[in-house]
Amino acid sequence: MPKKAQRKHESLAQINLHAAGLDIGAREIYVCVPAAQAEKPVRAFRTFTPDLYALADWLAACAVETVAMESTGVYWIPIYEILEARGFEVNLVNAQQLKHVPGKKSDLLDSQWIQQLHTYGLLRASFRPPGEICALRTLVRHRDNLLRYRAAHVQHMNKALQQMNLKLTSVISDLTGRTGQDIIRAIIRGEHDPVLLAQYRDVRCRSSEEEIAKALTGNYRPEHLFALKQAVDLYDYYNQKLAECDQELDRVYATFDPVVDLEAQPLPAAKTYRKRKGNALTFDARTYLYQISGVDLTAIDGIHVGLAQKIISEIGVDMTPWPTVKHFASWLRLCPYREISGGKVLRTKTQKTSNPATVAFRLAAQSASRSNSAIGAHYRRMKAKLGPSQAIVATAHKIARIVYTMLKTQTPYLDMGAQAYDAQRRERAIKRLERKARKLGLLLAPSPA
Repeated sequence: MPKKAQRKHESLAQINLHAAGLDIGAREIYVCVPAAQAEKPVRAFRTFTPDLYALADWLAACAVETVAMESTGVYWIPIYEILEARGFEVNLVNAQQLKHVPGKKSDLLDSQWIQQLHTYGLLRASFRPPGEICALRTLVRHRDNLLRYRAAHVQHMNKALQQMNLKLTSVISDLTGRTGQDIIRAIIRGEHDPVLLAQYRDVRCRSSEEEIAKALTGNYRPEHLFALKQAVDLYDYYNQKLAECDQELDRVYATFDPVVDLEAQPLPAAKTYRKRKGNALTFDARTYLYQISGVDLTAIDGIHVGLAQKIISEIGVDMTPWPTVKHFASWLRLCPYREISGGKVLRTKTQKTSNPATVAFRLAAQSASRSNSAIGAHYRRMKAKLGPSQAIVATAHKIARIVYTMLKTQTPYLDMGAQAYDAQRRERAIKRLERKARKLGLLLAPSPA
């Protein structure tokens, strides 16, 4: 048997000669620089702001050019911003990468281990958008937290009503709607007559006043009424904070430099929705997003203004960090990850992730699942083939590719429709069958009508 060709492996070359490694904690930061550039290569600094500036001065005195640090909670954010402002090349490293590189980490300090790996170029920086996008992302994530906090108090309202055996959720669809809020606030004011409470019914409510009055006949106990009042007060408080957050978002959007002129390239007409959602933005964010990105992401089925804002705040508008759309899908973990051993594929599945951008694309895929569009037809085809859960991933992957292409090439999205998508798929299936028939020496002919 012929011998296998032997490859000569060269030793690892030092790529980052002026690299430093940071091990960040809540109270102390251990810093390691090359031994040839300092008498004491490892130093510890406190996490107070003056100490962080002293850390940056020491790195500059040691002629350090690039810094690697591990993402530890939120403790890395202050030192990252200070070092970035001082002109250092800062690399935020995922903790999983440090675990994948074998080595005797226990024999070295963490900062020395990070500095050694970064010197040999074995660490890859995590994606972090520009500063203005980071400011937008912080506010968008904070607004999502406010929505979650407010939702908890809506559940507290329902709990207090159920304890008084008031089956209001059985006759109306939403406690935060006009009918639900008018009835709940009337109960807090002291009105407990079911017939009078039922008169707060909105004309669009499907349940009749008799059904609502029957559902509002219960046991009005003082302790449960107090809990209901507290829940309503907290719900109003978070509504106020959401309004303030929207005002701050409006101010931040106004600081961006627009990439398109609305007079030369006007914003396309918006889609019409049946009703305005309770967590919708209170300002014209769609126009801001169009001016920032140059394209209208809400033209994609399944992406409304809130999801478009979420996507832009997480990935930005510059697609250069991902060379191709495949790199973008891999970063989102919306493509299969193949585990191969001995030339055999062990398993093929998507990796788990908590990336907010990935969550937004999945929500967009779920929203477009029933639409009469090409994306909706794609979801239904994948659902019949793979099942609902994998169809969501496949459709989210398709939407992510569309968004990447729109932002990179600055081209608008035009939906071909479900019928055109099915016709195109039928033509491709016919061509595949014709090629297969020719290989077998057969002729594919259409059946008579």
